[in-house]
Amino acid sequence: QLQASGGGLVQAGGSLRLSCTVSTGTFSSYNVGWFRQTPGKEYDFVAAISWTAGTTHYAEFVEGRFTISRDNAKNTVYLQMSSLKPEDTAVYYCASYTVVTMLLGTLRADFASWGQGTLVTVSS
Repeated sequence: QLQASGGGLVQAGGSLRLSCTVSTGTFSSYNVGWFRQTPGKEYDFVAAISWTAGTTHYAEFVEGRFTISRDNAKNTVYLQMSSLKPEDTAVYYCASYTVVTMLLGTLRADFASWGQGTLVTVSS
């Protein structure tokens, strides 16, 4: 089970840190990703981190503003978001899957388990 938190209202240019805590399974064997969704649109990939934290992927729109990290001792993955823009407003979801290959997935279909979302609102 995944629990996302940390969303809220922030002004443009501000920062937020999202957390995703996994309460079941062997967290250290999971690749974890963040996706976001705005009303009426598909899920967009945001970032992903491998089970060892040795590999990370980011969507192009992140443009160096976000950093994904993990603390396996706390069963938690973080998404540090800085220089936020109004277009970053969305519901952010974390998702995970058990590692099978060395490849780090970035597609929604790669991720088997999903948490509830946390709303991020960036005001202009």
